[in-house]
Amino acid sequence: MWSGGLSDGGLRYGGLRGGGPRVRGGLAGPGGGLVPAGATGPGAAARGVSVRRASLRGTGVRVAWGRRAGGFGPGAGGRTGGAGGASGGDGSASAGAGDGPAGRPLVVTEDENLLDDLLRLCAAAGTQAEVSHAPGRQDWVAAPLVLVGDDSAGRLAAGRARRDGVVLVGRDQDDPGVWERAVAVGAEQVVVLPDGETALVDRIADAVEGVGAQARTVGVVGGRGGAGASTLACALAVTAARAGRRTVLVDADPLGGGLDVLLGGEEAEGLRWPAFASSRGRIGGAALEESLPRLHDLRLLSWDRGGGEAGAAPVAPEAMRSVLAAARRRGGVVVVDLPRRVDEPVAEALAQVDVGLLVVPAELRAVAAAHRVADAVRMVLGDLRVVVRGPARGGLMAEDVAELLRLPLAGELPADSGLSQAAETGAPPGSRPRTPLSRFCTDFWARALPGASTEGAPV
Repeated sequence: MWSGGLSDGGLRYGGLRGGGPRVRGGLAGPGGGLVPAGATGPGAAARGVSVRRASLRGTGVRVAWGRRAGGFGPGAGGRTGGAGGASGGDGSASAGAGDGPAGRPLVVTEDENLLDDLLRLCAAAGTQAEVSHAPGRQDWVAAPLVLVGDDSAGRLAAGRARRDGVVLVGRDQDDPGVWERAVAVGAEQVVVLPDGETALVDRIADAVEGVGAQARTVGVVGGRGGAGASTLACALAVTAARAGRRTVLVDADPLGGGLDVLLGGEEAEGLRWPAFASSRGRIGGAALEESLPRLHDLRLLSWDRGGGEAGAAPVAPEAMRSVLAAARRRGGVVVVDLPRRVDEPVAEALAQVDVGLLVVPAELRAVAAAHRVADAVRMVLGDLRVVVRGPARGGLMAEDVAELLRLPLAGELPADSGLSQAAETGAPPGSRPRTPLSRFCTDFWARALPGASTEGAPV
């Protein structure tokens, strides 16, 4: 139905449709860790997730809910919170895998049914929750997000320090007084369950992950087959990682040669595209990054080398959207190697690309083929530039290619005779700093990341 926000004394309404978060494809859709495929959110606890009702009787009781071997469970008071529960200490469970860099959200409610729902949504967001119906000043101020039950808003309004990140959660969409209580408690948003569950899971996960500036995302596509797009994508990622930037390289071309082959990581441990092909909803940025193979100081998402049905499984558009959004939330740099054919998953990828690079050899036939690719890509991506790969044929210069394609020139990539020799020794493209390819990539990042030095700094 609806969820709303309070901003500058006014009201904002946002439509919400459908139920809560769904988890498929082996990675938690709404931002948590790895869970079995087919688990679902609202209406029932997710498969592998055990949510138990926690009593709030007694002043200041805290219940910390965290990830454990069998799901989630309470571990308050230094006791084991049920079979397989995590042992707590000093009145709360020990921090688990669900803790993000910003800490745990604070839940304030005396409504046990509402508490059950909020704990379940925190679990779906991949985090623990601190629960109290009488939070102290330190707890109130320090939490990255405060979820206040509508039942507790009235008594919290008096004498409570104003802060950002307070959400009032209720159930009655027809109660006009909810907005008055939200203003009184200093809430910046009102969420009504169950319709607002998906939005609330996203809000919790954002707060826990400490989401900041999104990654600079570059898409690379070849104007024709064999143009060298995969080589450039790989080199851009290797160069950014060598400069100390958090880097994710995404192979979005299932019919390409495979970026894992270019990086020498065919046998590297970690998840490949088949693990995410049917994902829905939100994927946790930290969980994604930790699950991918690490090669040459970057994270790589490539295709399965094993073949068979799993290796050939198509990626759903929703999965492409979720994966790239998760990679971008971590900041740094994301490089996407794109196919020339723009289908629905590729369109989803292009929608999250900041700048596209169309690699075109300096040949008339290549320019003719690149026209069709450029027309398709520009239907989705506003900022597309051409990289002209030498050597020039028949006197065709880089400026001529850009003019023929009606695209701005991102630069000219000279012939690099050392690429073949480097590949034979296992050195990936861009790993040798003084080659023409590495210099091109270094210069590109210096322009694409304003304020950064040529070698960059950690993001």
